Amino acid sequence: MSLLLFNPRTATSNAQHPTTSRAFRMGASLHPNRAAYEFYPTPPEATRALLAAHRFEGDIWEPACGQGHIAKVLSTAGYAVVPTDLVDYGYGEPNRDFLAESRPRARNIITNPPYGRGLADAFVKHALALTERTGGTVAMLVAVQSLCHPSRHDFYTSRPPAVIYALDDCTCWPNGVPTSHNSSIAKQRYCWMVWTPGHRGPTTFQWLTTRPFRDQSSSPPILLKRAA
Repeated sequence: MSLLLFNPRTATSNAQHPTTSRAFRMGASLHPNRAAYEFYPTPPEATRALLAAHRFEGDIWEPACGQGHIAKVLSTAGYAVVPTDLVDYGYGEPNRDFLAESRPRARNIITNPPYGRGLADAFVKHALALTERTGGTVAMLVAVQSLCHPSRHDFYTSRPPAVIYALDDCTCWPNGVPTSHNSSIAKQRYCWMVWTPGHRGPTTFQWLTTRPFRDQSSSPPILLKRAA
């Protein structure tokens, strides 16, 4: 995965970020070696591990839903999910540019955002702005190396996530197809960054293993959505 790009001098409002569709205007790929429209599906065990460690109150918007790899796990866990995407993958509501959305579609936002050209950072900032209106939680799956970059230091220290869950084993293959020709993808490491309402203190760092969650039938219990 490429690094998330963030420039605090030009990121004071969502209007200053290119929308998702504009970033792809010159073609479906941001880079010739990247999957079209940054389609790197999230393996279900990564989301199951998150739900086993963290409870979300209320409904959830998945704004880069793809074929439903995250949204289906959320739905199975009992959450009401609003799945949207810029591209029509046959799941959810297509033709929805998250960065152009002006109103929240659910209380919480969980996604694996597109990377490159500042898109992932823009997704984080826009999700935080929207959930400030709903009192919801934001969870973003990002590359571990994206945590350590001078251009993000001020942003992360001013808006620290409540918790970072480091995943021991998670591979997001291009177009969901494992390949032996891209060793950099297999070596990539990921974490969930979770922002909770009103959190301004230190960030908690926790380790999560995905191994018990690969086989859903034998997975440990997930923290199901609390009944209303």
